[in-house]
Amino acid sequence: MSNPPLGLLLAEPRALYFSGGGQEKWVEVLVDCPGVQGIYTYRNSLDVSINPGDVLSVSFGTQQLGAIAIRIVDSPPPNLPLEKIKDVEEVISPGFFPSSYCQLLERVAQYYCTPLIQVIRSALPPGLLGRSQRRIRLNSSALPKEAHVFINNSAASQILEILQAKPNGDYSWQYLQRQVKGAKAGLRHLLKRGWVESYLEAPKPTRPKLKKAVTLVADINRSNLTRRQREVLEVLRRRGGDLWLSELSQICNVSSSTINSWEDKGYVVIEAREVLRNATSPTMATDAPKNLTNAQSRALDLINNIDGFAQVLLHGVTGSGKTEVYLQAIAPILAQGKSALVLVPEIGLTPQITDRFRARFGDKVRVYHSGLNKGERYDTWRQMIPGEPQVVIGTRSAVFAPLPQLGLIVLDEEHDSSFKQDQPIPTYHARTVAQWRAELENCPLILGSATPSVESWVTLKVMGGATDGQIGSEINPLTSSAPEVQPFTCSPPQHPELSTHYLSLPERIQSRPLPPVEIVDMRQELQAGNRSIFSRSLQDRLRRLKEQEKQGILFIPRRGHSTFVSCRSCGHVVECPNCDVSLSYHYTHEGATQVLRCHYCNFGQLHPRSCPECSSPYLKFFGSGTQRVVQDLAKLFPELRIIRFDSDTTRTKNAHRTLLTQFANQEADLLVGTQMLTKGLDLAQVTLVGVVAADGLLYLSDYRASERAFQTLTQVAGRAGRGDDPGQVIIQTYSPEHPVIQAVKTHNYQSFISDELEQRAALNYPPYGDLILLRISGLDPVAVEKVAEDLADRLDTPEAEYDILGPAPASVIRVARRYRWQILLKFPPTVPARLVNWRELQDICPPDISLTIDVNPLNIS
Repeated sequence: MSNPPLGLLLAEPRALYFSGGGQEKWVEVLVDCPGVQGIYTYRNSLDVSINPGDVLSVSFGTQQLGAIAIRIVDSPPPNLPLEKIKDVEEVISPGFFPSSYCQLLERVAQYYCTPLIQVIRSALPPGLLGRSQRRIRLNSSALPKEAHVFINNSAASQILEILQAKPNGDYSWQYLQRQVKGAKAGLRHLLKRGWVESYLEAPKPTRPKLKKAVTLVADINRSNLTRRQREVLEVLRRRGGDLWLSELSQICNVSSSTINSWEDKGYVVIEAREVLRNATSPTMATDAPKNLTNAQSRALDLINNIDGFAQVLLHGVTGSGKTEVYLQAIAPILAQGKSALVLVPEIGLTPQITDRFRARFGDKVRVYHSGLNKGERYDTWRQMIPGEPQVVIGTRSAVFAPLPQLGLIVLDEEHDSSFKQDQPIPTYHARTVAQWRAELENCPLILGSATPSVESWVTLKVMGGATDGQIGSEINPLTSSAPEVQPFTCSPPQHPELSTHYLSLPERIQSRPLPPVEIVDMRQELQAGNRSIFSRSLQDRLRRLKEQEKQGILFIPRRGHSTFVSCRSCGHVVECPNCDVSLSYHYTHEGATQVLRCHYCNFGQLHPRSCPECSSPYLKFFGSGTQRVVQDLAKLFPELRIIRFDSDTTRTKNAHRTLLTQFANQEADLLVGTQMLTKGLDLAQVTLVGVVAADGLLYLSDYRASERAFQTLTQVAGRAGRGDDPGQVIIQTYSPEHPVIQAVKTHNYQSFISDELEQRAALNYPPYGDLILLRISGLDPVAVEKVAEDLADRLDTPEAEYDILGPAPASVIRVARRYRWQILLKFPPTVPARLVNWRELQDICPPDISLTIDVNPLNIS
């Protein structure tokens, strides 16, 4: 094993990497080890060939690590003694990386300032790259009673307390370092006394699932068989001569050991076969292509006639049939023997869209997202590699799905912020990576949305202009003519030459109208004596839901019961001990213990009987989350059946599908939830949509607040009136005059985008200028501030082409005991976001300080 020269980078020269093949003796690999850069040489002493792109297991120091075969060489480096070269232990998974795929990973690593191995780990299924882990456990036999009395080191005392709080007294060293300041000195103290042990846990790579099968031997001398043996083997013959061992044992009530003994006698052959772990889903009735509207037909014709790479913005109002366009665009792709990739922003959207795709394409549809267990993700990944024509539906990580014959990529709800990863690194945006991948695969990319992101609108509509695919600029069917887009105060940003098309679907299918939006001024409700969280108008519509046998959706910006708990005597707010935020009350059931919980670190504690500050018993819940709204609804409308749909109720596997299926089957009258129900739901019986507190979206300390608010409110309004019955939307707000509220009221995207782009251009915010956000965090507030200042000094050079904002504390300075500072770099329109010295910045940070580099962040608060 050798350490290459410091100047050697994986991407230089690109042509040398991931190339070669055969059964040569030496292989150069990229190891998965924190803090280690470069390529290492190993000997292939195995009986199998190793090829570039294979996932390997190698010995590295005292650890057993996962590694990627980069290239095969005829001889090791001349300055490396042969006796120091270790052997490759095992080939875990062969052939995972085709050449274009490797180029994509390298581009992500370069653009998002991330080590290549970290990008590879993000792209692979979890557990494939194994790594031994250092862990600390209690030595109970040596630990005296009242051990804390003998400790004069605070860090050691904290470590001991954490270990003793866990039943098996065992934690990873990485976790303990994050929880305890000065953990190294504390651990040395405990190790010296022999009260804890440090050990390495071997990696556990994911393996194929194997199951024993029994096959009947054709020519058997039946005269040698007993009556019982003939009966069992006759059952096996009638089942086609092939059965699972466990199934045969159960049917015939015979033990596995008995059947195993028959293999020795030559009656049967028993072998282990792989069983694929696929996500389960209900059997779907076959669905035929639908008749298209004129707008859908024109959009489909243009998409089908695209030859090679192009970006298409499919801008259709809610309910205009974008999914049917996707389905009919994918059908010829499959017929050509190619595959399609469909990305959705959230797991909660996959059941509905997956069911529609499976009804159309059957078992050619596969699902890939973080809600699957490791085995399911591993097997689904491997089924993509051979290149059989298929449709993969998944969330943002599915953008790395290894489809070798990719003919089309679709991003549904492309505007959604869930496509951007904030942490861990790489902080990639799936839309950007999808564009790069479509270029490499030379295939079209379709971006679909009723409320396109500002970036997509400027790139594909303003810059791309009206193409042969544009079918009209009118986006608002409620007005007689579309409003003019106002001229901008700044020229659009400069981009490389792109093949772009803008396609409009301005009307709902079957000419259904968009639902009228009623804006309720909650200030007037209060003046009229209504102190309920529901306006009189919304209450009236809720009462009529049951008698009309229709369904409704209520959108609440926050989950939980109440947003904070405050003392009415002194004003004290109960806060999280680990984060600088208030604790939220979470209701479970009547009579249950009241629990307060942090939405940042998940810390929980019992609701105090009195104020911790002044001992007053007058503590009150303030604000309304989904739990509080459901409670109030149950009191006001006991006849309504309610389903709560938020991250608290959808934690378990398949919970999204279960709840949505219950609602679709009309087992409930009202669906109450947060952001996850604002898009993708297509339910014909929903005639009412209510927004309880729109103001929670309008006044956030983020330059994207208006864009997010407009998108969220427009999307949730679009859930109403998708069936034969007209819909109604009621938005409650204390700011009815706000431009976003007025644009949502008239479904007027163009008036919103005109105002928004004018503000962005004036301040050089995306898409008129790029941003890079540096997030610094650690347990010591003084050390974090010092590192932030050092980084800012290093970035402030005469040749810098960006403005530096900060360093400054994050809006929530402490989360999970870690203090957070930020530095924001603003690049002018003519300068692309680039940090050539990002590795030097990482070196400035000591081991206990974390630095995350976020290119074009969606969240800078």
